Amino acid sequence: NDVEQDVARRIIDTVSGRISPNAGFDDVALQLSGVISGLLGKPETISADDGGKPKVAIFVGPTGVGKTTTLAKIAANYMLTHKKSIGLVTADTYRIAAVEQLKTYAEILDIPVSVAYTAAELSEAVKQNSDKDLVLIDTAGRSHKNKAQFEELKAFVAASGADEVYLLLSSTTSSRNYREILSSYSFLPDYKLIFTKMDEASTCGIILNVRYLTGKCLSYITTGQSVPDDIETVNIDKITKNLIGSISK
Repeated sequence: NDVEQDVARRIIDTVSGRISPNAGFDDVALQLSGVISGLLGKPETISADDGGKPKVAIFVGPTGVGKTTTLAKIAANYMLTHKKSIGLVTADTYRIAAVEQLKTYAEILDIPVSVAYTAAELSEAVKQNSDKDLVLIDTAGRSHKNKAQFEELKAFVAASGADEVYLLLSSTTSSRNYREILSSYSFLPDYKLIFTKMDEASTCGIILNVRYLTGKCLSYITTGQSVPDDIETVNIDKITKNLIGSISK
């Protein structure tokens, strides 16, 4: 299921130490489930609590992972389900289409949206949304091979004063590429993980691999283009069953 060999070996070694030599299949499967669930940990989503000031979340990640659509799904969910007031800010000014896309979603939801071309403008845009419960910030996709773009991203993240940073990865990303991407974003002091395009992935091994490599909390997965429906909190039980489901007696 595309679980990396060193991760699989750790799981097997842990399970082997917990069962007797004559353990039955059900015992092994139960221990496997417990170890994998433990490695995946408990998912954490945005907590837009009423603390008197807005919760600020910034979304980063490589090009083409679906940051703008994901941000719109979260905005719609927190507005419609949790009845929170939302402010949107986009710093993705490399693609005119990205700005227009977010403006379209904002118009449908009747949510204000600001465009920030510089780190200073981003900081000001966040201040202008001080009356909101939740401020969501979109950023331009960065190629993990372009160092100059990452210097600009660092400035944006710092200027945002974000309470939470979300790194988005496509579930279809190869092992080599996600390792390079994670290395490029290692400047982030902390972040949570969102996996997009789960509907296009044949396995979900990447979720376990990246969680193991980074130790960062899982958050959401997206399963299509529909706003706001195709997003959900990572279901640890479901992922675990998916990973061990191909084992047969």
